[in-house]
Amino acid sequence: MHFLQQWCQWIYDTPIGTQIRESIYLFPIIETVHVLGITLLVGTIAILDLRLLGFVLKKEPVSQVARQILPLTWTGFAVMAVSGLLLFWAEAAKNYVNVAFRVKVVLLFLVGLNPLLFHLTVYRRVDSWDVAPVTPLRARTAAALSLALWSGIIIAGRAIAYF
Repeated sequence: MHFLQQWCQWIYDTPIGTQIRESIYLFPIIETVHVLGITLLVGTIAILDLRLLGFVLKKEPVSQVARQILPLTWTGFAVMAVSGLLLFWAEAAKNYVNVAFRVKVVLLFLVGLNPLLFHLTVYRRVDSWDVAPVTPLRARTAAALSLALWSGIIIAGRAIAYF
């Protein structure tokens, strides 16, 4: 882990990291863009998750809901990822020892695995349950897990400033 700590310190000390961190406007602007990206990403994911759980859009096929929101989801992901990397760049040395940041990274890994497993398993047979108001248990479980993980990521992300 010593190498990782040195790498984080090096990133922290770069001119770009210093500029972002010390700018009166740059860090808050990037942070605002990050929050907007998360809002778009998690908002669109929540729509699909709530459909899978049977709370909204019950008459809409799951595949159609997914197809319609996917471009917005990927846009939110791109905005969130780029702005998140810039925020990390500005505070890499601090984040390395921050428990909330570490929790967020672990949750991000898990939330990335969730849709991968979902699409490799239960979603492969979406044709058989696409229009069902009650989706298979594994689809509902993936949706509930997704909502819980994203909630945890948002909470951990917000907690970074306080640890």
